[in-house]
Amino acid sequence: MKKLIPALTALVLATVFACNQQPAKKEITAEFRFEEYTINQLQQGYDNGDFTVTDVVQAYLDRIEAIDDTGPMLNAVIQTNPDALAIAEQLDAELKDGKKRGPMHGVPVLLKDNIDTHDQMETTAGSRALAGSHPLQDSYISMKLREAGAVILGKANLSEWANFRGNLSSSGWSGVGGQTKNPYVLDRNPCGSSSGSGVAVSANLTMIAIGTETNGSIVCPSTANGIVGIKPTVGLLSRSGIVPISFTQDTPGPMGRTVSDAATALGAMTGIDPADSKTAASEGKALTDYTPFLKADALKGKRLGWYTSARGTHFKVDTLMQHAVNYLKSQGAEVIEIDNIYSREVGPLSFQVMLYEFKDGLNKYFASLGENAPVKSVEELIEFNKNDSIELRFYDQELVIEAQKKGDLTSKEYLDALEKMNRLVRDEGIDRVMNEHNLDAFIAPTGSPAWKTDLVNGDSYTVSSSSPAAVAGYPNITVPMGYVDGLPVGISFFGRAWSEPLLIEIAYSYEQGTKYRKAPQFLPVLPFEE
Repeated sequence: MKKLIPALTALVLATVFACNQQPAKKEITAEFRFEEYTINQLQQGYDNGDFTVTDVVQAYLDRIEAIDDTGPMLNAVIQTNPDALAIAEQLDAELKDGKKRGPMHGVPVLLKDNIDTHDQMETTAGSRALAGSHPLQDSYISMKLREAGAVILGKANLSEWANFRGNLSSSGWSGVGGQTKNPYVLDRNPCGSSSGSGVAVSANLTMIAIGTETNGSIVCPSTANGIVGIKPTVGLLSRSGIVPISFTQDTPGPMGRTVSDAATALGAMTGIDPADSKTAASEGKALTDYTPFLKADALKGKRLGWYTSARGTHFKVDTLMQHAVNYLKSQGAEVIEIDNIYSREVGPLSFQVMLYEFKDGLNKYFASLGENAPVKSVEELIEFNKNDSIELRFYDQELVIEAQKKGDLTSKEYLDALEKMNRLVRDEGIDRVMNEHNLDAFIAPTGSPAWKTDLVNGDSYTVSSSSPAAVAGYPNITVPMGYVDGLPVGISFFGRAWSEPLLIEIAYSYEQGTKYRKAPQFLPVLPFEE
């Protein structure tokens, strides 16, 4: 079983790509029976007795070892679950007795390593400060996944502290896990912060992964790795037991190779959690099954607002987006161009809210770990990083330092920023524009093709459309839209709070009519760069 990567190895993996070690694709995939399998195919196999849960879990564990550890060395998985095969055997026993817990029974799932599990695995948020940290209980969504019969395979690498730490960071790098690589082209970045989650799903190291998003951290690694990501309405899924950034914007969400798989996983995790007050608002709005909205002919008559703010930034992405718009129109959708959704004041306001909430949330999280918490405060975290040989090797911790300077959540600056931000991005932003144009949803390119990983200069974002839905706490779904020089690019569908059913209809209909998803080839570099 894969263990946490030692410190020296993490540093080496952060700086060396070893591209010449990867085997050819046919050598990697020929022995993997479940490549590009869907949840529906998996359940049919269980029903027919074609294979067992143990067979499936062992195959995925072998796949992780072959590809993530010794093949292309994607570095997407921080640790595998020592209990995974025992869990699989229990689920097989239930199947033998005629019991199936539901569509997630026996489905392999990886969790981003900021999601607590109360088992033999650690939860580190990628930080060496939390190495050896064992939470006192499962996160709510871990509990829900176990109840639904999912097999938690392990923990996925991530941008450390979900990429809210400092300047010039490289997405997919953490002090614990090193640098994650994009499976399409290994010297390209996987985006983040749910980097390992996106890579693992794309490379068939798992069937489903659970990521988290504050702003872009589900949808960006989904577009960069050619998969589907659902960023739900804040409050649809509980955040208790998840290392936080922002109480206002944080949410977990499913990442899969198809809209169907992601929608199935979404329904398994909903529920009202007394430990997360945001979930109370989901009463009467949340569903436990979103699959009835998988409609292949749902585009006719839909009114879609094309959010064009990034148009002109990247002409190759513009070309893909225009093709997508033409297709949507061909299926009977109306497309209205929208150049602006909200005031420019929203970005700085969101940043202030995050600083306050990061300090408050982290201190509460450390307290939840009990007396054996490796660090007990943001102040201690700052000191740990200063004295560690790896943590500040590539980028600083300025965001943590700035957060530490903030007051508590009764501060007037915080309360004023929160109120104004919510008003500008919701009532006077997304909701106003949707009402004025009678829109069902917005569409936009999710991002640009993956950039080359650069541990000296950090990330090189060009196109992003995640902020409106992220800051508002509204849902967003990204689906593969095509390729630029072999690198995937996605299209986002986002809209009002609690509009997941409608967005799933639109996203599924687009996906089924286009089917752009292609498995990655693990190329060392792009062909014309050789």
